[in-house]
Amino acid sequence: MDVVELLPELVMFRFPVGHAYLWRDPGGLTLIDTGLPGSADAIASGIERLGHRKREVRRVLLTHFHGDHAGSAAEVAGWGEVEVQAHRLDAPMIRGEVAGPPPVLVSDFERELFAQVGAGTDTSAPVPPVRVDHLLDDGATIDLGGGVRAVCVGAPGHTPGSVVFHLPDPGVLLAGDTIARGPGGRVMLGVFNADPPTAAATARRLAALSPSIVCFGHGEPLTEGAAAALDAVANELPD
Repeated sequence: MDVVELLPELVMFRFPVGHAYLWRDPGGLTLIDTGLPGSADAIASGIERLGHRKREVRRVLLTHFHGDHAGSAAEVAGWGEVEVQAHRLDAPMIRGEVAGPPPVLVSDFERELFAQVGAGTDTSAPVPPVRVDHLLDDGATIDLGGGVRAVCVGAPGHTPGSVVFHLPDPGVLLAGDTIARGPGGRVMLGVFNADPPTAAATARRLAALSPSIVCFGHGEPLTEGAAAALDAVANELPD
């Protein structure tokens, strides 16, 4: 795992599959997604490299239930007084109560990529269940400290309860798997969507946020031309 500083307050924990992000405030840390099961030790090490302790994590924000994003949430939740937040539609899957919908693979590219991912990492393995302390809805705001707020934006399509987290003041969009960076760094609609038409509608909605920085679950963050890149994705998608 690599530790990449994007802003003084925002750090990327780069994993081979399923990145996590850390927002730093003197009053506590916020972790956005947690990587695959077994990633907690690496995240804790990264937090320590930044001069913090894992017990400073105050909240975990989950973009959706998939194992490469919620896989280590249960372990992180045990570090101390950690509040786990997720959208109410994905919460039953995160708690391990029901299985989530499978992806609809709509292209040869997706089918080939799905086979490659499945051969290299078992991202379909059951995620260790974790409690969800706070259920999120579209438009909910989360106080990250220091006057910075994150807005939960409902982003269905990848999963029923997928969300992105928009930080309007610093212009940051934590996009989960709704948008991704594909081969060669191309910004594109995320793959492996449970409801592809709804995912496309979500991508068009996100473009209207005009962020300065977009952090993806897969692929390198976009720190220049982010708004234009999202507009380009929205414009190429069918209505």
